[in-house]
Amino acid sequence: MPRLRARTPAHKEPGMDASGLQGRRVVVGVGGGIAAYKACELVRELGRAGAEVRVAMTEAAQQFVTPLSFQALSGHPVLTNYFDPSQEGNFGHLDLARWAELYVVAPATADLLARIRVGLGGDAVTTSLLAFRGPVLFAPAMNVAMWENERTQENIAALLATPRFHGVGPGAGMLACGDVGAGRLAEVRDIVAAAASLFAPGPLAGRRVLITAGPTREYLDPVRFISNPSTGKMGLALAEAARALGARVTVVLGPVGPVDRQGYEVVDVVSAEDMAREVFARVEDVDLFIASAAVSDWKPETRSEHKVKKSEGPEALTLVRTTDVLAEASRKVAGRARRPALVGFAAETQRVVEYARGKLERKGLDVIVANDVSAPGAGFGTETNQVTVLTRDGQERTLSGTKLEVARALLRSFLAYLPAAER
Repeated sequence: MPRLRARTPAHKEPGMDASGLQGRRVVVGVGGGIAAYKACELVRELGRAGAEVRVAMTEAAQQFVTPLSFQALSGHPVLTNYFDPSQEGNFGHLDLARWAELYVVAPATADLLARIRVGLGGDAVTTSLLAFRGPVLFAPAMNVAMWENERTQENIAALLATPRFHGVGPGAGMLACGDVGAGRLAEVRDIVAAAASLFAPGPLAGRRVLITAGPTREYLDPVRFISNPSTGKMGLALAEAARALGARVTVVLGPVGPVDRQGYEVVDVVSAEDMAREVFARVEDVDLFIASAAVSDWKPETRSEHKVKKSEGPEALTLVRTTDVLAEASRKVAGRARRPALVGFAAETQRVVEYARGKLERKGLDVIVANDVSAPGAGFGTETNQVTVLTRDGQERTLSGTKLEVARALLRSFLAYLPAAER
């Protein structure tokens, strides 16, 4: 059987510019082979290229290099034992998987490749990799006979048949055991270049995207407010998807509690008026405005300085309308030679498409994303969503999946409405 060489990503040649790593979040998963010592240099060079790097190690890898070495080079604790409560509480395998944008396995030993292929999760590398949804770069390293073994070739071929898996190397030459042939870990510069190539500029490179997300709160008194169950998950998924396509992203975020803020600017707000102020200050300077926040339509006419005490008999609360952030933002940019693309969201419980279409036309939008928040697996607080996308030129389509999957598909559909790129 002919030897299979793991492929290097095609859009850049090895050893070229690594500037695409600037600000990127990369995990290096270290396998247990003699080439593990070269992973130290890899972590250092990824950091020099501007990436933020964290490390996970198999138990076998720790026989070759100490976790302390990687901690010193990366500036972060190293994940070595997912049974250790202190590690899991601080930055465990699930947190690592959620944090990362790219996972580099180096060295990817024969044993590690085999276990990854069948989905085993018995160590810090395989468990975090199982939970990771993004691109993975394998850098194989092993004895030539192990590399040429039919099972190893089957394993690497099966892995690389999946679009999100990529490979670089192995190199050929004198191996640590004295044999000559393929099996050497690829040069560190080539691994770094291959990693950078996976962050090639996307269709939103250089574009500015403004997103509103989460609820607003309209206070009656210091302890009571009008709000809704929005968690901001859809808006934050859109922010992550836009960043992955190369955009510079600002999220105007209502009160949702702790969230991952890596990779984009987050502006915290509370009320609809707060959100309006921050949006109006930015909307004229962006290429795409996505209003996914669940903004309260009403607020109490007055706000008490102290807690309002209940009294006997019926009570009445007078409400007034809040600023319509999306409608006013649309008016603010209307008629501009270079108007941003405008996208709204419509959360409905009945006549979803009809109401959304009216909102699209009334507010002068390019696209509106409608969803029935009463449907199972959609709406507030869920990990999944099902939406209907309506456009100003009459198109209509339905998307479903995880909120990140839906966000990625939505971003692609918004590209047609962007203003011409600035020169």
